Amino acid sequence: MMPWRRHRRTPSRLSPQHQASTWQMVSLLLDYPDETLLERVPLLTEVVAGLPDDVRMPLRRFLAHLVSTDLGELQRDYVDTFDVTRRCCLHLTYFLHGDTRNRGAALVRIKQDYRRHGVEFTDEDAELPDHLSVVLEFGATVDADTTWKVLNDHRVGIELLRVALVERDSPWLDVVEALRATLPVLAGDDHEALARLIEQGPPAELVGLSTEMNAPYALPSGSDEHGHHEPSGPTPVTIGGPR
Repeated sequence: MMPWRRHRRTPSRLSPQHQASTWQMVSLLLDYPDETLLERVPLLTEVVAGLPDDVRMPLRRFLAHLVSTDLGELQRDYVDTFDVTRRCCLHLTYFLHGDTRNRGAALVRIKQDYRRHGVEFTDEDAELPDHLSVVLEFGATVDADTTWKVLNDHRVGIELLRVALVERDSPWLDVVEALRATLPVLAGDDHEALARLIEQGPPAELVGLSTEMNAPYALPSGSDEHGHHEPSGPTPVTIGGPR
């Protein structure tokens, strides 16, 4: 058994209501920032005020960053962080499977999980089903147990995302810290798995892939030569509350 999969059986440290509110907040704040998000900051601030300290404090810091930073700067920083830097990838299956055929199978399994709960995910959707914002939105509004399984299957990848954001001194670190407060802490050989992932990068398949795409943390598929893709929000399900 992969070390992080044992966390599936670990209960959340938050109440179901606080967990759902936190996941929904993190889903919104890890999306591409736009004017609508900034308009909702007062309402989001009210929601955050009712959350436990280890969730409330980092989210309050990030909301303060949103209102004190020019929107254009926020958008450029977001693209530079998440669309260019592969170690800050928001697609969970990349960390575990890299650009291999196994990743395609993992994406199909997540789609099937969504379908069992009445949510169809098609190729026309703005994001892949493993995008962290999509996974969290599903957990907050449709089925928490499914999202709990997905998050904990990719717990080490989330930790790598945190490490990469620490290295960049990124304001989005606070958002990921809030997410981590809802998850089990790393233990035992989780740390070995994380160290191995940091050193070696995700798995790579040489057959049918270019040398560039097999390098650890290569640019995402669908990016242009500068590593950018058209930013768009993940909206596979209708979220309850501000969106």
